[in-house]
Amino acid sequence: MTPDDSACNPDNIAEIGDLFAIEGEFVGGREISSGHINRTYCVTYRKFDGTEERYVLQRINNKVFKDPYAVMRNVEKVTRHINWKVLRRRKGAPGQTLNLYPARGGRNYITLPDGGLWRCYNYIEGTHTYDIVENTRQAYQAGYAFGSFQELVSDMVPSDLVETIPDFHNTRKRYDRLMEVVLADPCGRLDSCRHEVALIQQREDCVDVLLDLQRQGILPVRITHNDTKINNVMLDADTDEAVCVIDLDTVMPGLALYDVGDIIRTVTTSTAEDEEDLSKIRFRISMFQSIIDGYLDAARSFLTRAEIDYLAFSGKLITLEVGIRFLTDYLEGDVYFKTSKPNHNLIRARTQLQLVSCLEAELNDMEKFVRKRTAIS
Repeated sequence: MTPDDSACNPDNIAEIGDLFAIEGEFVGGREISSGHINRTYCVTYRKFDGTEERYVLQRINNKVFKDPYAVMRNVEKVTRHINWKVLRRRKGAPGQTLNLYPARGGRNYITLPDGGLWRCYNYIEGTHTYDIVENTRQAYQAGYAFGSFQELVSDMVPSDLVETIPDFHNTRKRYDRLMEVVLADPCGRLDSCRHEVALIQQREDCVDVLLDLQRQGILPVRITHNDTKINNVMLDADTDEAVCVIDLDTVMPGLALYDVGDIIRTVTTSTAEDEEDLSKIRFRISMFQSIIDGYLDAARSFLTRAEIDYLAFSGKLITLEVGIRFLTDYLEGDVYFKTSKPNHNLIRARTQLQLVSCLEAELNDMEKFVRKRTAIS
């Protein structure tokens, strides 16, 4: 269960939708359950001319995002900037981008008496998402989509956005927090995951690599998405071309490599994020190559050589970091990520750590491909 379950009764979703400037009559709604954090609903309204249009209503999880108003300010700035650039580049064509619908009071959100903050987005028709990439074309489009997103916001000033989750990708602090929880063992779960803790401890030397390069000024701070799972890319249902990047709550200052690392984590694996049979987990290097091709085609113009040199490593680092986060949440009693079965976060952690091992075995070949792809002719 998510910490906000008590405030997200689907029976009153029509009442919430009517607080936004949506034309027409509420027809129905369903929950979209793929996300780990927020509660999201797809709702349908019948307009006065008889046509129907869908929208996305979403409650921000204020247990995860301590300042949901700061989240909304970030989202407003980024969507406004992206929409302006898309309009300018396409010479008047609206394109397919996220748009916030105003509430009836004029703001882009509503706050209910229980403290819940809700917003409304356009529903992008004719698109779909994947939890597991099926072919290299989809992998290329994922890389291209997030590279394009970074390019669109590359001229924004990172300090203009708020860090909505402080130290979100600070892998050193994630590691140290896990070690604190291991010592405390607040829920008596440590005995079930000592092996996983040991696997993470063996890789402690990885956690400071990008942080040290950032402190030295070698890696620049940029505006980044920070949650680049494959299911945060809307793909055209007919062509599988990338249409739009969604889930902008963690857009904030960060390293471009954090985004790339999470694309590698979610696209190159052969299984779902919570696969229980570890023997099924494979690293697909063809998917990695397609990700890099797509990402560089979109983002090469602004990347530094140092960022390019650590593209392959970023996949290992972020996969390790996510494994740390899942294991920490498991030991703390599943207080952050939504779970749907016993030991769900432990299963997720094991999956990530197995993928780390797969990535390590292929790291040299991954780095060779990046060097070849970016060689100056």
